[in-house]
Amino acid sequence: MEITHVATSRFKKIVIELVEEIDYQFITKKAYHFDWTLEKKNNVYKLKFPHDDEILGLMSIKVIFKEKKIEIVLLAASVKNTGSTKEHDGIDDNFIAYACRESIKLFGEDACVSLHPKTNLKNYYIEKYGFEKAGRQLFLEGNTLFNLLHKYNV
Repeated sequence: MEITHVATSRFKKIVIELVEEIDYQFITKKAYHFDWTLEKKNNVYKLKFPHDDEILGLMSIKVIFKEKKIEIVLLAASVKNTGSTKEHDGIDDNFIAYACRESIKLFGEDACVSLHPKTNLKNYYIEKYGFEKAGRQLFLEGNTLFNLLHKYNV
């Protein structure tokens, strides 16, 4: 998995790992947009460079077994990796593809990934990733879900 360093357009290898309790000391609302301690009830993942402790982004997911899906509850790049002055691009892409991979591991061909986007992001998720509408929720399944794995090399 890779993200792009915006200033140089160079690709950098990344890893996605579960957040450890000690990480919450450094995960502040100021640096990561939200109070991530509220997400401890879910599976919270961090995206970072191998052999580096700096967390570039966070994703909270929950597995809904009866619906054979993974729901992305919260997803955010760090403050310094958002907006027009961001240092790295592709954090959200990798998280979404990672959620797809995990859903496939659990549910095979029945895998599904969903999220509840803010209204102003709904069309962005539909256009960029191929999410489909399901009321207030968006979802990925089938070929679209599998294609994201290949596109982002997850």
